[in-house]
This record gives sequence, C-alpha cells and structure tokens, in this order.
Amino acid sequence: MRHVLKRAGTGTAAVLTWAGLTAVLMAGLMAGLAGCAEVASFTEGKSRAPGDTIRITPEDGAKGVGRSDRIEVTVPDGHLERVTLERIENAQPAELPGRISADGRSWRPASGSEISLAAKYGVDAVAVDGQGRRSARHTTFTTFVPTRRFIGYFAPENRSTVGTGMIVSFDFNRRIVDRAAVERAIRITSNPPVEVVGHWFGDRRLDFRPREYWKPGTAVTLDLGLRDVQGAPGVYGIQRKTVGFTVGRSRVSRVDAARHTMEVRRNGELVRTVPITAGAPRTTTYNGKMVVTELYDITRMDGRTVGFGGEYDIKDVPHALRLTTSGTFLHGNYWAPKGTFGSENTSHGCIGLRDVKGGGADTPAGWFFDGTLIGDVVEVVNSNDRTVSPDNGLGGWNMDWQKWRAGSAVHGSD
Repeated sequence: MRHVLKRAGTGTAAVLTWAGLTAVLMAGLMAGLAGCAEVASFTEGKSRAPGDTIRITPEDGAKGVGRSDRIEVTVPDGHLERVTLERIENAQPAELPGRISADGRSWRPASGSEISLAAKYGVDAVAVDGQGRRSARHTTFTTFVPTRRFIGYFAPENRSTVGTGMIVSFDFNRRIVDRAAVERAIRITSNPPVEVVGHWFGDRRLDFRPREYWKPGTAVTLDLGLRDVQGAPGVYGIQRKTVGFTVGRSRVSRVDAARHTMEVRRNGELVRTVPITAGAPRTTTYNGKMVVTELYDITRMDGRTVGFGGEYDIKDVPHALRLTTSGTFLHGNYWAPKGTFGSENTSHGCIGLRDVKGGGADTPAGWFFDGTLIGDVVEVVNSNDRTVSPDNGLGGWNMDWQKWRAGSAVHGSD
C-alpha cells in the first residue's frame, strides 16, 4: 500500500617607559580617579583618548554594520604592530584576515574577506608611536541582521551509520534563486575519496550522490557553509556546521514482482530469498531503485491519506520501512493468508513480507527489519508500473550520471 505518514571581549594594556609612567602618575594625581573601562593610549608622556592614537572604524558599539561598510584601523604616526578582527559570538571565534599597509599606518580586511551577518565582532589593535611606545585598543561592533533567512533540512544525521545507497538530500524552507552559490557552499568529502555531485529538483531541493553506491566503510564529511550565503534577493543562509556519517556494510535487495520474491544480498553475496506480495494489478508497485529513509517497528496506514478512500485503515502495521515520499513501504503483513506470499500480488503498491500481529522477530519481516539501515537499497523489477521518479524519496539512483550532473548548478556545463 502507498501511504504518507504524518508524524568577551579581550583586555588591553600599555607598556610604558619610566618617563612615561612618571608623567602618567602625575597626570593621575592632578585629574583624580578615572574609569577603567578602557586603558588610554599614550604619546609624548601625556594621557590622550584612545581614538587620538588608534582610530577604528566602525566606532565602538556600532550596530547594523553591513558588508559594504568601511572597516579600517589607522594611526596618525608611528605604526600598527598588529590588528585582529574576530567574530566572537557563540563561543566560536573566527578571525577575519587582513593586512597592514606598507607604511604601517593603516589596516584593512584582506581582499575577498567578508564579515558575517548577524554576528558580533571584536577589533584588537596594538600600535607603536614615533618614540617606540606601544598602545592598544579594543572595540566591538555588530553586523546587519537580515530580516529573511533560509535553512536547509537535510539527512542523514550526524554520526549515523547508513547504507551504501544513502543520498544527502536538502530541503530548503525558501525558494533558492542563486542555486550555484548555495551548491558551492555545501562541500561533501569522503575517505576513500570519490566525486560527489549535486542535483537540483526544482528550487527548494538539492540532492548529492557519487556516481555509484558508496563503498562500505567510507567516512563522509559534510561541511555546511550556508551562513550569509544569499540564496535569493535579500534572503541569506543561517547554517554553518560540519557533520559526518559512516557507510556500513552493503545490503541491496532485489524484488521481482512477477516472481513474488526478494533476493537479499549482503556485500554482494546472496544471503536469503524471501517470498513477498507486491502491488495488485490495479495498484502496482513502482519499478526502480528505492532507498530506505525511515524505519518504524509499528505504524498506522490509512488509505484516505493517499487517495484510496476507506479501502484500508490498519492501525498496527509492523516492521515498516519507507521507500518513497509518496507512500511506498516495505512492511510486515499479518492479515493476508500465509499462502499469499510468494504466489500473489495483493497490496496497494507496497511490498509485503509475512509477519504476525505485533511483529515477530523470527518472521521474514522481522528478520529483514532488524538488519536494515537507513540508506539501504531496495530495487523492484518486473512490475507493471513506471520507474519511480528520481525525486520521489531518494530515487536519484534511477538517473544516469550524465543527467545527474546536468542538474547541477555548478557542474551542469562540464
């Protein structure tokens, strides 16, 4: 049956000569106590405001700084010894590279460097004046927060172990216009290395896969650099993270709808042939390669959710494995006579394995379920139906490599 399941800043300091220190102490006695929120810079032995010696743009405490706004540190004399511009929010500091000019009087971010949006930055500068005395200044500013953001919901989960047919799939909450920018911001690498290419299904879904199934034991790393990437006019990404998953053993199962059997192969070796029941003549099962995306030891299947009216409503379907978004499952079946399996196709499009009410561990359905990983492949042949669409579930393996690459916003013209 086809069924859709609902379910903080840093401190500053000044290093003084004895003469400078004496001048400071005298000035302090005459002026009285001063606040200690910021240490003053010193020139010619006289106390001066920090901005007189080290000038930082944007000003301290500025808000809403944009990418086109000027960021600069300058000194009127002497030279800058060092400057750092660092993102300091979320306890994940990230330094933005920059360069001090040849004369040492100014610092600017390096060409191509961009501040992050919706972030807080700290600037730390140390300068040396014409008499060799050092001074320091620390300021902070916050950057522009876009009113609209986009996020990509993706599978598989971090640190999971998956089957060799796993496809990394992103569903975006907003329409993506600059697909190339978004695709470039998602980097997938593996050990052993293999080429991984993205394919767009419309403007909200992007899937990644290699040319062939992953090799067992492959370690895959997903670097998600979508933060501040403009996916559409005025719409920016919010995610920056790294996740990883491991490819487990290979298990590919081949369902022959005409013979009512499923051959289960592990690492290429046939381990068992299981009798099945597939879709009835008027409600056939899709042909093609489908990937397990969800596992339920028990679930409800209601025909009204997939256009079958009240033909069925089974509240305790055991050992259910989702194969397509549209509702194709491979699941346990306790309501059909035992003789059905291996001899007839009676379902509403799903693949049924013999089971008992509540689900039995020693039944064909229980055995298959217990050995399944998200990402395992189930291929159906000899059914009187079309091949499943590449965007129905993780059906991308039904598209040849040339067509897959053609759907990439980055590699499509290769």
